[in-house]
Amino acid sequence: QVQLVESGGGLVQAGGSLRLSCAASGRIFSNYAMGWFRQAPGKEREFVAAISGSGRSIVYADSVKGRFTISRDNVKNTVYLQTNRLKPEDTAVYYCATSTEYYGTRSYAAYDFWGQGTQVTVSS
Repeated sequence: QVQLVESGGGLVQAGGSLRLSCAASGRIFSNYAMGWFRQAPGKEREFVAAISGSGRSIVYADSVKGRFTISRDNVKNTVYLQTNRLKPEDTAVYYCATSTEYYGTRSYAAYDFWGQGTQVTVSS
Protein backbone atom coordinates (compact mmCIF):
# COMPACT_ATOMS: atom_id res chain seq x y z
CA GLN A 1 0.00 0.00 0.00
CA VAL A 2 1.36 3.39 -1.02
CA GLN A 3 1.68 5.94 1.75
CA LEU A 4 2.75 9.56 1.52
CA VAL A 5 3.42 11.64 4.60
CA GLU A 6 4.03 15.39 4.31
CA SER A 7 5.75 17.56 6.88
CA GLY A 8 7.35 20.98 7.20
CA GLY A 9 4.38 23.29 6.98
CA GLY A 10 3.81 26.15 9.39
CA LEU A 11 3.25 29.86 9.89
CA VAL A 12 5.75 32.24 8.31
CA GLN A 13 5.90 35.93 7.52
CA ALA A 14 5.81 37.16 3.95
CA GLY A 15 9.25 36.88 2.40
CA GLY A 16 10.13 33.87 4.52
CA SER A 17 10.86 30.27 3.60
CA LEU A 18 9.72 26.77 4.43
CA ARG A 19 10.95 23.37 3.32
CA LEU A 20 8.24 20.80 2.82
CA SER A 21 9.02 17.09 2.80
CA CYS A 22 7.05 14.09 1.63
CA ALA A 23 8.15 10.61 2.63
CA ALA A 24 6.88 7.81 0.40
CA SER A 25 6.54 4.08 0.90
CA GLY A 26 4.91 1.15 -0.81
CA ARG A 27 6.09 1.76 -4.37
CA ILE A 28 9.42 1.71 -6.22
CA PHE A 29 9.94 5.43 -5.70
CA SER A 30 12.33 6.17 -8.55
CA ASN A 31 9.97 4.69 -11.16
CA TYR A 32 7.39 7.44 -10.78
CA ALA A 33 7.10 11.18 -10.97
CA MET A 34 6.09 13.08 -7.86
CA GLY A 35 4.09 16.26 -7.66
CA TRP A 36 3.11 18.99 -5.25
CA PHE A 37 -0.33 20.58 -5.34
CA ARG A 38 -2.01 23.09 -3.05
CA GLN A 39 -5.54 24.05 -2.10
CA ALA A 40 -6.54 27.36 -0.55
CA PRO A 41 -9.87 27.81 1.26
CA GLY A 42 -12.73 28.06 -1.20
CA LYS A 43 -10.51 27.27 -4.19
CA GLU A 44 -9.79 24.23 -6.30
CA ARG A 45 -6.64 22.20 -5.83
CA GLU A 46 -3.93 23.58 -8.11
CA PHE A 47 -0.66 22.28 -9.48
CA VAL A 48 2.57 23.62 -7.97
CA ALA A 49 5.48 21.51 -9.22
CA ALA A 50 6.37 18.05 -10.50
CA ILE A 51 9.58 16.08 -10.86
CA SER A 52 10.37 13.00 -12.94
CA GLY A 53 11.49 9.69 -11.50
CA SER A 54 15.16 10.49 -12.02
CA GLY A 55 14.78 14.10 -10.91
CA ARG A 56 16.13 15.46 -14.19
CA SER A 57 12.83 16.75 -15.57
CA ILE A 58 10.96 19.39 -13.58
CA VAL A 59 7.82 21.43 -14.20
CA TYR A 60 6.60 24.45 -12.20
CA ALA A 61 3.44 26.48 -12.11
CA ASP A 62 4.06 30.02 -13.35
CA SER A 63 2.96 31.40 -9.98
CA VAL A 64 5.87 29.75 -8.13
CA LYS A 65 8.59 29.66 -10.79
CA GLY A 66 11.78 31.25 -9.48
CA ARG A 67 10.62 31.03 -5.85
CA PHE A 68 9.98 27.32 -5.25
CA THR A 69 12.31 24.39 -5.91
CA ILE A 70 11.25 20.76 -6.10
CA SER A 71 13.80 17.99 -5.55
CA ARG A 72 13.89 14.34 -4.62
CA ASP A 73 16.14 11.86 -2.87
CA ASN A 74 15.55 8.38 -4.31
CA VAL A 75 17.61 6.78 -1.56
CA LYS A 76 15.46 8.29 1.19
CA ASN A 77 12.24 7.94 -0.88
CA THR A 78 11.49 11.58 -0.18
CA VAL A 79 10.47 14.55 -2.29
CA TYR A 80 11.00 18.13 -1.15
CA LEU A 81 9.55 21.51 -1.93
CA GLN A 82 11.73 24.45 -0.94
CA THR A 83 9.52 27.52 -0.79
CA ASN A 84 11.23 30.92 -0.77
CA ARG A 85 10.00 34.54 -0.88
CA LEU A 86 6.61 33.36 0.30
CA LYS A 87 3.57 35.54 -0.29
CA PRO A 88 0.20 35.62 1.52
CA GLU A 89 -1.38 34.15 -1.61
CA ASP A 90 0.77 31.03 -1.12
CA THR A 91 -1.32 30.19 1.95
CA ALA A 92 -2.87 26.77 1.38
CA VAL A 93 -2.76 23.13 2.33
CA TYR A 94 0.07 21.57 0.35
CA TYR A 95 -0.27 17.98 -0.86
CA CYS A 96 2.27 15.66 -2.39
CA ALA A 97 1.19 12.98 -4.81
CA THR A 98 2.71 10.10 -6.71
CA SER A 99 2.09 9.83 -10.41
CA THR A 100 1.20 6.83 -12.55
CA GLU A 101 3.86 7.98 -15.02
CA TYR A 102 7.64 8.49 -15.05
CA TYR A 103 7.53 12.12 -16.16
CA GLY A 104 5.79 14.79 -14.13
CA THR A 105 2.67 16.48 -15.38
CA ARG A 106 0.37 19.32 -14.32
CA SER A 107 -2.65 17.08 -14.71
CA TYR A 108 -4.39 16.20 -11.48
CA ALA A 109 -5.70 13.00 -13.10
CA ALA A 110 -2.18 11.58 -13.53
CA TYR A 111 -1.67 11.18 -9.78
CA ASP A 112 -3.10 8.18 -7.99
CA PHE A 113 -1.97 8.46 -4.38
CA TRP A 114 -2.02 11.56 -2.18
CA GLY A 115 -0.72 12.57 1.21
CA GLN A 116 -2.83 14.07 3.95
CA GLY A 117 -1.51 17.58 3.38
CA THR A 118 0.47 20.11 5.38
CA GLN A 119 -0.74 23.64 6.12
CA VAL A 120 1.33 26.62 5.00
CA THR A 121 0.19 30.00 6.27
CA VAL A 122 1.93 33.20 5.17
CA SER A 123 1.16 36.34 7.12
CA SER A 124 1.44 39.80 5.60
